[in-house]
Amino acid sequence: MATRIVFLRAYSKLWIATVAACLATLVLAALILPQSFRLTALSDVIQCLLLFSGTVSLVPHAVRSRGRLRLFWTLIVTGIAFWFSYQLLWTYYEVWLRTDVPDLCSGDMILFLHIVPLMAALALRPHAPQDEYAARLRRLDFALMIVWWMYLYILIVIPWQYVVANVAAYNDNLNWLYLIEKLAFLSALLVAWMGSKGGWRTFYASLFGASFTYAASSHVANWAISWHVYYSGSLYDIPLAVSMAWITVIGLRTRAREPQAGVRSSPTSQGVWLARLGMIAAFSLPLFAAWALVDTALPPPIRSFRLVLTLAAALLMGVMVFARQRLLDRELLRLLAHSRESFANLKRLQAQITESEKLASIGQLVGGAAHELNNPITAMLGYADLLLSTPLTPEQNELAGRIGQHARRTRSLVASLLSFAKQSPAAMASVDLNALLRTAVKLSQPQWQALNIEVRAEFPPDLLLVRGDSNQLLQVCVQVINDALHAVNPHGSRTLTIAAERKDGVAILTISGTGLAGGPAENENKDKDEDQTLSGLGLSACQGILRQHHGRILWQQDRNAGTTIRVELPVSSPAPEKSTEDGVPVTWQPQPSA
Repeated sequence: MATRIVFLRAYSKLWIATVAACLATLVLAALILPQSFRLTALSDVIQCLLLFSGTVSLVPHAVRSRGRLRLFWTLIVTGIAFWFSYQLLWTYYEVWLRTDVPDLCSGDMILFLHIVPLMAALALRPHAPQDEYAARLRRLDFALMIVWWMYLYILIVIPWQYVVANVAAYNDNLNWLYLIEKLAFLSALLVAWMGSKGGWRTFYASLFGASFTYAASSHVANWAISWHVYYSGSLYDIPLAVSMAWITVIGLRTRAREPQAGVRSSPTSQGVWLARLGMIAAFSLPLFAAWALVDTALPPPIRSFRLVLTLAAALLMGVMVFARQRLLDRELLRLLAHSRESFANLKRLQAQITESEKLASIGQLVGGAAHELNNPITAMLGYADLLLSTPLTPEQNELAGRIGQHARRTRSLVASLLSFAKQSPAAMASVDLNALLRTAVKLSQPQWQALNIEVRAEFPPDLLLVRGDSNQLLQVCVQVINDALHAVNPHGSRTLTIAAERKDGVAILTISGTGLAGGPAENENKDKDEDQTLSGLGLSACQGILRQHHGRILWQQDRNAGTTIRVELPVSSPAPEKSTEDGVPVTWQPQPSA
């Protein structure tokens, strides 16, 4: 790789040295040789070689680049190639045909149009980042400007060449229009130079220097032609040759660069001004038509030609303006849809933030109240236990037990309040659900023994692994078992079955009993009795935990089998599969029909 770089540098230096030698030969010939065919041939051939060298030096940039950069370098190569083609035509007349270039030369259009691709390249702004939509708009705007420049040449110059031949009028109109075009190109180059950085700034400065040298020297050469002191190979050609040699230096010394991050991305003002120039170009057509009508000095054929040409150009530019407006309308509709979607997302986010703030306030309030309730509840439990340890009648002993039972129930609710107020994201890990259920049943043993309830556990022999936070899942199991214990009908069968199984990638915990009371919808028209409902803050906290674990809690009711509480947790999949059994979430269950 290093050897290749060294070779390329040596090759570039040799190339530049050859170009310098050609330029030096041209200077010596202009100083030594008199006006003759030999001097003309030498000057024309060297200028052709210089422009060919400049064109070839720029081709690798177009080949190696991609996207907008490739289009930029392709336009630059096209502009220089047009210039080379015109010089080749000039050489053909003076060297091959040994005659002067005709006064009314068709090749003058090539010389005039060679600046148009260069201006199109500048409009791409390759030194600045740019989105594809802005690039499409710029291409349309500049296509409009290209059509306008071609229209100007055909309107002002061509009539004096083909409609009514007039050498003096042709030369004057061509020179003035070409001067205006060169000034417009130099202004665009100056703007690009001032708005770029680094290597791009150097490139634009070099191109500006070469273009300014060419514009100034060609203007001087035209002045010399008008005074009949110009001839091919004279000193007037030296600045022209310098500008041609400069193109080769630019091509060899410039590296194809991507847009730099430090450069501002296509300022809106420049895009607006380019669009305004396109609109001005379109609206200028009626003015040119009016000019053709009011200029009585024009021959009638030229007046008719200009009117027909203006109508055709107006039609073409109108179609281009329509296409640009369609593209702009589509982009505006897309932006409108995007802004509406963003506004809707913002409203949803605002609602979520408001809800989160409400929940945070409720959590703080609930946490403080739960802490205040813990002390009297602990005292009630202590007094109830002391009362049970004293000699009491059977009726008094039952009442004291019920006091302790309700105090423990209240303490469980307070613990659920605290858990609800302090919910935090779960720390996920593999948990054996069987071991978790055994621990929950053992922790609930004092309650189901005090209530004289028989608990049956049916767990599978193999591991039943779920992914979640063991503490939170244990809280869910204990809470559901305790709620089920307190929902057992005291006058029915006092048996509770706790079972676990794996089905279709889902771990299922079921708590069933023939004496188990129904859900919240069953009691929605009755006075609330905490002993007879499966709703409340306990299950609200459980639902929040299960949501974090991609699980759910359901209940099912059957006239013969009673009520079944069902908890589902995914074993391996990130979200639980749909249950194969009938069941609805607790909060959605309608009241069963009689």
